[in-house]
Amino acid sequence: MIPHVIAFRHVPNEPLGFFEIYMDEKKIPFEYLNLYETNEIPLIPNTSHLIFLGGPMSVNDENEFPWLIHEKELIRKSVKTGQKVLGICLGAQLIASAYGAKVFPFVNETGWKILTRENDAQGIFSEFPARFPAFQLHGETFEIPDGGRLLARGDVVRNQAFSCKNALGLQFHLELTSEIIRDWSKDLPGDEQSKIASETPRFLLESNRLCQMMAEDFIR
Repeated sequence: MIPHVIAFRHVPNEPLGFFEIYMDEKKIPFEYLNLYETNEIPLIPNTSHLIFLGGPMSVNDENEFPWLIHEKELIRKSVKTGQKVLGICLGAQLIASAYGAKVFPFVNETGWKILTRENDAQGIFSEFPARFPAFQLHGETFEIPDGGRLLARGDVVRNQAFSCKNALGLQFHLELTSEIIRDWSKDLPGDEQSKIASETPRFLLESNRLCQMMAEDFIR
């Protein structure tokens, strides 16, 4: 099957970012499903890859956002039928919740953090550096679902990346570009803006390199 990617976008300012740049360069067809416009999941055409992006809502807000229920159902169905699934931030929490793991409020993490690859990490994470930078913007965390494997951890928020069957969840953002970072930072307190602005030139190039590795592995 020729790769075709559908990205579930929950708010306008959380796009595919560097993943989109990669897919444009490689001429890989993709499309957005903008849930903030549709408020429902339409019939999904035959596709090979699904990406669930971030958003400010909680996976537990099913009464306010009923499509969260259908996203979880789709994740379970897609994993069962062999489609590759990638979840970023809220998307990772959706994967965890879809398989019965608890998602709950925890520490607010904002900006660049250094994460640690698990020594027994498998798949693409086996090729990651032992320590690597990643951008964070979240206030909830998740437990690893039964049958899942922790791939990367943080010093404060432990569960940062995991696999569950053929689904991969990332609590952090590898997809960011300098434009997205500026957009996300503009409403933060001045000291946080300054810290992010000073650290981004040091960390963004490596984050982009790791995102390209992730994209190549996901599409392959």
